[in-house]
Amino acid sequence: MSSIRVLLVDDHAVVLRGLQYFLGTQAGIELIGEASNGEEALQKVKELRPDVVVMDLIMPVMNGIEATRQIKQLYPDVKVIVLTTFSDQDHVLPAIRAGANGYLLKDVQPEELVLAIRGAHSGQAQLHPRITDQLMAHLASPAPAAVVSPCIDSLTAREREVLVLLAEGKSNKEIAAYCHITEKTVKTHVSHVLSKLGLSDRTQAAIYAVKKGLSS
Repeated sequence: MSSIRVLLVDDHAVVLRGLQYFLGTQAGIELIGEASNGEEALQKVKELRPDVVVMDLIMPVMNGIEATRQIKQLYPDVKVIVLTTFSDQDHVLPAIRAGANGYLLKDVQPEELVLAIRGAHSGQAQLHPRITDQLMAHLASPAPAAVVSPCIDSLTAREREVLVLLAEGKSNKEIAAYCHITEKTVKTHVSHVLSKLGLSDRTQAAIYAVKKGLSS
């Protein structure tokens, strides 16, 4: 069986040396290069075509999330394992959405990293337990309430007529005379129109009517 070709990406030399020292002793894993930022990682992936990239997140020039996104777009067969200190949703979710095949924290045991590299290479998602908890919490959180768009169909025939007259610039008194109703009733209709359409004033109602082609 051929070795798994691994590219290391981290802007800290000490981290790179430590990873090189340990992974270099593992059977079936071949370290083929390293990079210190996302832009350099893209170039190395193009040149070396690794099987797995071990990717830090916070780096100069280009961060690991953007690098992961571009690598997965250009080289979808290359597996990317994020290895970072950040376990919050602001980092986890964007990395997963960018296409990362795994997300590990730098407190993992070296043996766990080796297992993750082998697992990712064989197509299995690799997540640190804390990351799994974050994703579960995100999925379990209630979805935001849907925003209901204003709908002209929610208006009664009289309310629609009042809306058209509003758009024509008529006052409540003029609308009352035109519709043969009291000004108080006009005010009630205007209030209902604004409420149903989610508008705050008569000006917005007039603009809405014009946009909908109800008035010239």
